[in-house]
Amino acid sequence: MGQIGARELVLLAVIVLLIFGAKRLPDIARSLGKSARILKSETAAMKADNASAAPQPAQDAEAQTPPVAKTIKAAPGDVTTARPVEEPRPAAG
Repeated sequence: MGQIGARELVLLAVIVLLIFGAKRLPDIARSLGKSARILKSETAAMKADNASAAPQPAQDAEAQTPPVAKTIKAAPGDVTTARPVEEPRPAAG
């Protein structure tokens, strides 16, 4: 008890086919795949940002280079939906 067998999987597949229909299933699978790719690329970007945010030794103000604008992509290799990201700026006071 508690394990999913072949009967349960077949029953689940039949229910999904009845609810969504055979024509919509490829679209649903495609959108789930895109969502998974976006999630994977965003988590990798967040890990890279955290690694680069580690404290570094102080340098001359003249030796520092200006930050490069970051770009978030909707999917890996998708340049049509890429957009620049605004970095938070300190309040001028």
